[in-house]
Amino acid sequence: MTEPARKLRSNFPRGSYLWAVRNAQWQAMGIPEEDCDKPKIAVVNSSSELAACYSHLDQVAKVVKDAIRAAGGVPFEIRTAAPSDFVTGAGARGAYMLASRDLVTNDIEVAVEGAQLDGMVCLTSCDKTVPGQLMAAARLNVPTILVPCGYQASGEYKGQHVDIEEVFIHSMHAMTGNTSIEDVVGMSRCAIRSPGVCSGLGTANTMHVVCEALGMALPGSAPVAALSDKMFADARAAVARIVQMVWDDLKPRDILTAGAFANAVRAVLAIGGSLNAVKHLQAVATEAASSVDVYGLFEQLGPQTPVLAGIRPIGEHLIEEFEAAGGCLALMKQLTPLLDVTALTVTGRTVEENLQAAPVGNAEVIRPIERPVAPRPAIVLLRGNLAPEGALIKTGISERKVRRFSGPAICFDNSDAAVAAIRQGDIRKGHVVVMRGAGACGGPAMGGGASRVVFAIDGAGLGEHVAMLTDGHLSGLVCKGLVVAEVAPEAALGGALALVCDGDPVTVDLDARRVDLDISDAELAQRRAAWQPPAAKFDRGWLQIYRRNVGPLSRGAVLVDKVE
Repeated sequence: MTEPARKLRSNFPRGSYLWAVRNAQWQAMGIPEEDCDKPKIAVVNSSSELAACYSHLDQVAKVVKDAIRAAGGVPFEIRTAAPSDFVTGAGARGAYMLASRDLVTNDIEVAVEGAQLDGMVCLTSCDKTVPGQLMAAARLNVPTILVPCGYQASGEYKGQHVDIEEVFIHSMHAMTGNTSIEDVVGMSRCAIRSPGVCSGLGTANTMHVVCEALGMALPGSAPVAALSDKMFADARAAVARIVQMVWDDLKPRDILTAGAFANAVRAVLAIGGSLNAVKHLQAVATEAASSVDVYGLFEQLGPQTPVLAGIRPIGEHLIEEFEAAGGCLALMKQLTPLLDVTALTVTGRTVEENLQAAPVGNAEVIRPIERPVAPRPAIVLLRGNLAPEGALIKTGISERKVRRFSGPAICFDNSDAAVAAIRQGDIRKGHVVVMRGAGACGGPAMGGGASRVVFAIDGAGLGEHVAMLTDGHLSGLVCKGLVVAEVAPEAALGGALALVCDGDPVTVDLDARRVDLDISDAELAQRRAAWQPPAAKFDRGWLQIYRRNVGPLSRGAVLVDKVE
């Protein structure tokens, strides 16, 4: 290991005020005085007993801290918020979820910048902590490596595979009478058999892939089964690397280049990953003071990037099969002709160097470009008079998916009203369901339960017969129906979605990549002039702070929307 003669920012002059008071603290903790000159590494741990996503992280943290000491560093474990959609999404209609992403970023800043630590190992788990950690790395720009801590094992119910996706879907089907409560209870008892994030390529595993595709995690580390031998081996390898990165002064902004973001976008497109990756990647770019337009990259690269892997929820393959086939490393190997292979990574080498010996374990699971799972993108960015700043739709890989839908709008200002209308039979074939008031400001934090509405529509047998528009976001597990999400500008800020009335004709056209309200410009202007902003929801505490400071989706919905 090379230790160049450079001063660590954590090393204060011996005997100075900062050195002395800190030394007194650390002496009481059993840290030898001679360790004060070593690289001081934050172990960012979101451990929590609230959810299986995080329940194993203390075990990982112990291994990581031991490995840091062995590599010549001094570990300091720091904690952050630990949001889980299926547990902490219960309050405020899920508003705490996206808001917690930026809370994680600020948790990290306070500890790492406050203590002037030299580097970070981030234990990545559930879907809001991963972008929160990447955003902190981009903002603080201290040497950082992310360690994917794995997905949970799924189970069987009545002889059929079952995971958290089925539990979510069928709990909403039960509301429309298409699944029994007994079956929902039975599925819930079998769906999760280990710690880790949701199986399948929901937001968490998509973001683990993003970490590697960006170059911020070691090649071959995503996805991985939680608590597997490979997960622990990858964690130890990452630790050995972070200490050297500190000595080499290899920082996130050296890695988070325009080419790296393009590579990550290609990877998400090639797996038909979670729509949430779009805003999270944009948020990372914003925190990195980068001019990269991630939404523009999805718009530009989508038609050029075929889908190479059909992993649940867009296909039938399991996440275990994706890992066995080589995961992100094999995916990038297949994507090589489309990548910026000069991009630097945490290995200190380029993407090209990392991919030289990369194997593809199963070319049926991760296909070559010449033989894709689907030639058209599974994620499409739409524009139009309803979404001048953009909207997202996950089309999946089914060729049977309707490509154009026109129908009369039926409007709701919250998910409860929409679900009630489904149960009462008020939503019928041909409708375009508009569920608004669920954006970053209006939700706030995109809380509002849009995914519940999607699965309730599916449970009512209407998934192929209606379209849905929302300014809210969708769970990464959603890939049903014709659902346009994250419509921007959002309704709470006077976006066109706020001006739609029941019965208005609305058209979604995937081939034209447009979503339009088919009324005259004069009528639209008249409605806009009469529009009044809605009262703020959950306007207290952290959610109030979030709502008043959140920026637009086009900048990743970050709290500090400023490029320095």
